[in-house]
Amino acid sequence: MFLDTIKAPEGEYSFMVDNNKINLYIEKEFNLKINADAKDFDNTISIVGKGELENNYLKFKKEQNSSFKVDADLLKLEEKSFKEKINNHKTTLNNKLDKTEGLSNKFIAFHKKDNNYNYLLALSNYKNWHTRYVKNKDFKMSKESLQELDQVNYYNDEDYKNHNGYKSLARQKLQNEIAKETKNSKYPVLAVAAKSKSEFIKNELLLNAKNVITHKLDMFQNSNPKFNVDEYYAKFKSIATDKELIAQIEKQYKNLKLLDKGNPSPKFVDYENHAGGKTSLEDLKGKYVYIDVWATWCIPCIAEIPALKETEKAYHGKNIEFVSISLDRPDAYNKWKQMVVDKELGGIQLIADNNFESDFIQDYVIKGIPHFILINPDGNIVNAKAPKPSDPKLKEVLNSLL
Repeated sequence: MFLDTIKAPEGEYSFMVDNNKINLYIEKEFNLKINADAKDFDNTISIVGKGELENNYLKFKKEQNSSFKVDADLLKLEEKSFKEKINNHKTTLNNKLDKTEGLSNKFIAFHKKDNNYNYLLALSNYKNWHTRYVKNKDFKMSKESLQELDQVNYYNDEDYKNHNGYKSLARQKLQNEIAKETKNSKYPVLAVAAKSKSEFIKNELLLNAKNVITHKLDMFQNSNPKFNVDEYYAKFKSIATDKELIAQIEKQYKNLKLLDKGNPSPKFVDYENHAGGKTSLEDLKGKYVYIDVWATWCIPCIAEIPALKETEKAYHGKNIEFVSISLDRPDAYNKWKQMVVDKELGGIQLIADNNFESDFIQDYVIKGIPHFILINPDGNIVNAKAPKPSDPKLKEVLNSLL
């Protein structure tokens, strides 16, 4: 048993009791007594006191939503039957609101809107299922249903913040717009964000788009050879209005510019060498250095090992060192030691001092592995995202340098 006072703005909150979750709606001066058997939490929970009406509705709504799933079997129904099912579910939830005496008009209005957005989301999912996944060329949604979806205002900040169904609807709309922009724009996400009628939703979209400039950068470069970091950064800043978001991308951009070709490479110092002793990047000056950042748990990393060994053999005796830096955590230290032996890994085998949090890894803005780096004999960057060993371009690059 425990007693607590919640100091928070009014609204809906999730509370965890061990692995059991309860959603509670709280307002000023609500005084709730909650009882439950932890062994059968959902079936035994009871809520009484001031605020019990609102919270017992939430409990009812959760139970109804748990028993009503918009799954594959439901989506396969004819449109008329599908709409009848989801409309009946919405009606059940709304009737409960209407028949519960004592609920505030504000609470009723909020949940009726929420129920309607979940209904519209189910309708939108039905449309997407048949057009995108089933790929039924003959599928045509009724004008009435399409009109219901078209009448939604997809740029409502408050509803985006407060209704998960609406947020999902708005995101579906944004994804469709982004897909259309891919044919016309070099940076489709930025193009859609620039057209947004909502500042909040625009910045929410840009929140994810800012990561393109770092760990998603190479994926965009592979699929979009015209991707330009400077251009992307300038366009992003011209669209964003959230100061914190702008500060984040400024920091990312600054870090990336330090990794331009010709700049001094970030350094690693005294990394443990599998062969014994410690090794620093400074120890390798005077030679080109090709660095493979990997880990024993990384399947794509291991897939590159045969090509890496073949490349090492091809350039043996040349003015180049092949260095592998493991990002394994301390609990996988012995696994790293053994894998180097079992797979007969060549070159210089090192382990980073603090896995992904190591300064060298952070300085190179490495968000995913495998990651490859090429440094020249003066310790300057040739390529902060060098070709992988299995890419024929690597040998072209090395041949031109050596």
